[in-house]
This record gives sequence, structure tokens and C-alpha cells, in this order.
Amino acid sequence: MATLRALLAGPDPVSGALLAQIPHTRVVGTCGCDCVTVDLEVDRTAAAPAPSHDNPAADAGYSTPHSAGVIVCTEDGYLSLLEIYSVSDEPITSWPDPRFIER
Repeated sequence: MATLRALLAGPDPVSGALLAQIPHTRVVGTCGCDCVTVDLEVDRTAAAPAPSHDNPAADAGYSTPHSAGVIVCTEDGYLSLLEIYSVSDEPITSWPDPRFIER
């Protein structure tokens, strides 16, 4: 969840609401390509939805590996996907250190 926290760091109300959902979020699925992308599910009885916003709710690249990026998507105001992508042919099989996220 360190990657989520790093991506959602910021003073805006959407980021704040999504950060508040993290303690109530669990991984419910993975990508079929062997990358570390995960489907997320929030206990909607324990957390409020984020205010209206665009999808992805957050996105960024990495300085290392420079060929990778990450996005956070939501559904109905709740965290639903943390996706890592790469412009190389190889899937990313472990989360890069969040301190290398460049927003």
C-alpha cells in the first residue's frame, strides 16, 4: 500500500478521501500477465466515497525503472485498481520503490 500512499499524497479532497479508504481496502484479484497489477475492493460500509473525479484518479511514472508507470482507478468513488505498466516487453513483477515515483 506504500505505492498507493505515494500516488495519493496531496492536499486535494479526492486524494484525501482515497487515502482514508486504504485501511479498508483489500486485494481481490491480480493481472494475468504476471505483473503486479491488483484489483482492489473497499469495504464501503467503513469508508466514504471520494468526491467526483476523473479516472484514473492518479497516475505517475517512475524514475527507476524509467520504462514504468502506475495508475490508480476508482469505481463509484472507491479504489478499484492499482495498475503498473511498462513500455518494455517484460512485465514488472515487483513493485518499484515508491520514492522513485515522479508525479
